[in-house]
Amino acid sequence: MTKALGGWHVPLLLLVQLAWQALQIGSDWWLATYSSADSGNSSAGAGYTSAGTGYTSAGAEYSSAAAGLSSSVLSNLTSALSSPFASNLSSSLTPSLSSPSSSSLSSSFSSSLSFLTPSTITPSAFMRLYSLLALGSGVFVLLRTAVISWAGVLTTQAFFRGMLQSVFRAPMAFFDSTPIGRILSRASTDQSALDLDLPFEFGSLLAMLFQLLGILFVTSIITWPVFYAIIPLAYLYFSFQEYYLTTSRELSRLNGVTKAPIIEHFSESLSGAAVIRAFAQQPRFAHKNAERVDTNNRVAFHYGACTVWLGVHLELLGALLLCFSALMLVWLPPSVISPGLAGMSLSYGLALSQGLFYVVWIWCALENQMVSVERILQFSHPNVPPEAPLTIPAHRPPSSWPSLGAITFENLQIRYRPDLPLVLKGVSLQIDGGEKVGVVGRTGSGKSTLVVALFRLVEPTAGRVVIDGVDTSRIGLTDLRSRLAIIPQDPTLFQGSVRMNVDPAGEYSDGEIWEALDRCQLGEVVRGMEEKLEAQVVEGGENWSVGQRQLFCLGRALLKRTRILVLDEATASVDSATDAVIQRTIKESFGDATIISIAHRIATVIDSSKVVVMEQGTVAECDKPARLLEDKASMFSRLVAEYSARSTDMADVARSMSIDNLEAVGRESSTS
Repeated sequence: MTKALGGWHVPLLLLVQLAWQALQIGSDWWLATYSSADSGNSSAGAGYTSAGTGYTSAGAEYSSAAAGLSSSVLSNLTSALSSPFASNLSSSLTPSLSSPSSSSLSSSFSSSLSFLTPSTITPSAFMRLYSLLALGSGVFVLLRTAVISWAGVLTTQAFFRGMLQSVFRAPMAFFDSTPIGRILSRASTDQSALDLDLPFEFGSLLAMLFQLLGILFVTSIITWPVFYAIIPLAYLYFSFQEYYLTTSRELSRLNGVTKAPIIEHFSESLSGAAVIRAFAQQPRFAHKNAERVDTNNRVAFHYGACTVWLGVHLELLGALLLCFSALMLVWLPPSVISPGLAGMSLSYGLALSQGLFYVVWIWCALENQMVSVERILQFSHPNVPPEAPLTIPAHRPPSSWPSLGAITFENLQIRYRPDLPLVLKGVSLQIDGGEKVGVVGRTGSGKSTLVVALFRLVEPTAGRVVIDGVDTSRIGLTDLRSRLAIIPQDPTLFQGSVRMNVDPAGEYSDGEIWEALDRCQLGEVVRGMEEKLEAQVVEGGENWSVGQRQLFCLGRALLKRTRILVLDEATASVDSATDAVIQRTIKESFGDATIISIAHRIATVIDSSKVVVMEQGTVAECDKPARLLEDKASMFSRLVAEYSARSTDMADVARSMSIDNLEAVGRESSTS
């Protein structure tokens, strides 16, 4: 909160709280003094004093028990102060409890404001002054609440903004190693604790601390012997606090840790609901969810048990402190304390026990909520190292870059994390501008990692990538990625309009967008919609087919008119018709561009100008497809043979299934 506010805002908050506490003490003292001086209404005055201290602290969910103290109890206390037993007892205690210094301190405090007495103040003037003090207290309570709320909003926004920027700027390795449920837990549960709980608990703690200091100040003037009990009891209060915090802090941390798997499992179940139903796995997933909920509930139960333990022990200490305060009032001689101040002292004794209780209680709650702050800071800078800068002013490429599209991989080595082995092991490859290069290889050979290195999703361990003479590691990520285009295997659409999904940056006119949609065979589909370019796309593009989503990605590439296009198994999950549309559009629109095609189907790279065969992170072969096919011992020839055999087997299976179906239909016809 101090970081979010800064400057003069924190002193303002402390000043408002101090002013409120001073007005509260002033109103209580004024009521006690006036009622004590009125000899005919001493017991009633004490009752008013008790009621006067029954205020409610803003943000702290409690009301002082002094408000419920009846006038009859204080009347009995007033009578007890003047009874023979109290007189005899107080006379024996006078040497120790009524020292000159204590009595002079109390008398000097009262005499300093002796001009404010009933002899000089009329009842109407008294009520006006008391009303002004009460009104001032209310105004400062409102002001304090407003400052706390305002500070809380600024603080939570600062934390959320820092976490959001860190997550958005995090490298891909962060998302590969961090479960999605862990990220969602910090952005939902922990952020909710910062938004709703932390500011008001901080305000309550601040109010209670100032209130406790005010109570101690008044008690030190009126019934200073209570400090003999306060010091050891305060030690016990904070000893219980430390003992409780050691356990509750870890339980609070475990609560967040065990809640993340629930969110993650729920999210995965929603996304895979169709598959779960298809294989009738609902009971298994429901059982998994129940296990995760039970684990979280066990932690929550033990956390609640610890909280009850703390409450019982603090209430016991509060009862002991209140008992000692009452005994001190009975034992003190009437010459030391007036009946009105006795009522005020007893009500402050009640408030003192509750003040110590709630200071410890709210402090513990605040400490536990700090676990949420700790978890959010784990996903903030510098705990999450960011990617390279988006732009580097000293190394901005020309606006026409890349003009040729020539790409050079020089001894490139890539590993996804420092503790993992190399995925690319010294890859050196030259791709001339305008070449159509197909990259093939078995699973795990490093095909897709070439694309990762080209877009700098992972920084090279060694080596470099050069495009048209520019070392890509020396320019910003925005300058690099905005000049390249990719059609991925899994197309992604965002919630919004068709226009936003085709032109996310809003850089092109409607005419250019329609031209791109027409070239990728989506123009007629969009024109058939009522809202045209403003037609809505739901989250993930679920209202569009997979093939249409792939065509959207093609439309984005067409708009950019880039010199380098990457196809990362772009047609692996689409039908043959969509595959034909994509291949034809690429040939027509990117005839002079450099195209790197990560191939899943060998047939898609046969007409490439060059084929690169990857094997265990190295370039095993690189030549024209025809030359590689001439060598029957080449790896590319073996891959083509395996693909052909696999395709033949699949055709035979499909043919046999068709024959079996025809025979079954014939048998059914003959039977009927």
